[in-house]
Amino acid sequence: MLNLDEQRFLRIQSGALSLAGRLHETIGACLATGAQNVFFLGAGGAGILMSPAVQLLHRSSTFPTFSDISAELVTAGHRSLGAKSLVVISSLSGTTKESIAALDCCRKLGATIMTLTGHAKTPLADAADHSFVNFAEDDTSCESFYLQSLIIALAIMDHRQEVADCRGILDELARLPGLLLEVKRSQEARAERLSETFRTEPYHIITGAGSTWPQALYYGMCILEEMQWIRTRPVHASDFFHGTLELVEKGVSVVILKGEDTCRPLVERVESFAPRFTDKVTVLDSAVFDLPGISARVRSLISPVLLATFLERMSAHLEVKRNHPLTTRRYYKRVAY
Repeated sequence: MLNLDEQRFLRIQSGALSLAGRLHETIGACLATGAQNVFFLGAGGAGILMSPAVQLLHRSSTFPTFSDISAELVTAGHRSLGAKSLVVISSLSGTTKESIAALDCCRKLGATIMTLTGHAKTPLADAADHSFVNFAEDDTSCESFYLQSLIIALAIMDHRQEVADCRGILDELARLPGLLLEVKRSQEARAERLSETFRTEPYHIITGAGSTWPQALYYGMCILEEMQWIRTRPVHASDFFHGTLELVEKGVSVVILKGEDTCRPLVERVESFAPRFTDKVTVLDSAVFDLPGISARVRSLISPVLLATFLERMSAHLEVKRNHPLTTRRYYKRVAY
């Protein structure tokens, strides 16, 4: 497969899942010592990738769960943040300035800090009360952060007796690295064809709902915009019909991310509408990926993981066809902002 180190991919995703035991134990200790709420904080993509876990807690747990952008939390504060808060901060580099500032802010208020990073011996890893490091890079961080934050959400629910058979779910998740690699292999030709279609598109409307909406936002902003300088309009599938639908006409690319959770019908509504008015509709459905041994219940939790693993293959071909490496930036680390 193009620009993919298979063994490296397996190590990174297996590494994320190997943290499950320690994450579960740490969450239990925090709850036992009086944690009364949890905050998920991040900047840019790392924060977006924890959104499905936040959604899961909002919809399946009564434990008070908050999500905020690091920079806004520091600037505006939050009345529910304090000494009884557990704060989860994710950052691939471990050096994200907005998240370092958020950690300092939360520390001053007495919160317990847990960090998820891709690199050890970094400011965020070193300053946390509980540091979880799983080496990853841009092409592997999506699955890693999705899985780690999902495990945290499941651990909270398990300790509160809000989820049945958490151990069984984790056992299924442990099979994922090899299955995700098979998804990449089986979808390589399709990914190459789609990259050829996307190669000359000036912009894309990209949409999803439920757990696929974070992946739509992430892929539009962090991959197509940041790494390929392609304009996008990420929009939630339900909001699509409150403005963005007026931009749909012949020749406009609409990319639809379908998952297997309860919000799937919201995406299908866009899928029904868009082809009537544009000839450029791409539907990426996690349900088409073969995952032997993975139950429908677990599949509903990992739709964004599956879509991320496929889209990485498309990105690998896109950078070659456009002669624009995913590491090329205009301003990142070059210009103060």
